[in-house]
Amino acid sequence: MEVRKSVMESEISKALTQWEKEYFGRGSVNVKTDIVRNMIIVILKGILTPAEQELAKDQQGVLDIKNMRASLIERGNHQIKGIIHQITREVVESFHTDISVHKGERIIVFMLKENLEKKLT
Repeated sequence: MEVRKSVMESEISKALTQWEKEYFGRGSVNVKTDIVRNMIIVILKGILTPAEQELAKDQQGVLDIKNMRASLIERGNHQIKGIIHQITREVVESFHTDISVHKGERIIVFMLKENLEKKLT
């Protein structure tokens, strides 16, 4: 059965939102996933808790949030890679992430072993 690219992108967005809810205690407000060649690019908006929004009012708080979130993502990286593998059936070779505390956004880029977009089009 052939899966459409847009359906897979939607499934990834939903699965990562659910993972966030279970792992962080709340999910992002908006998630957009794009499959481009051998990359899956995910943009999550509205990720900060009210407490983090308060912390973000000074530079030390921004750094604390970035460090804490980076550490948490790193500890959960096997779960995130597993979610991507389960949906795409592709091997995640690496993933890269960063957070914009000021915008309350996170970007995650999954680098796959194969060109998934080519298989879906």
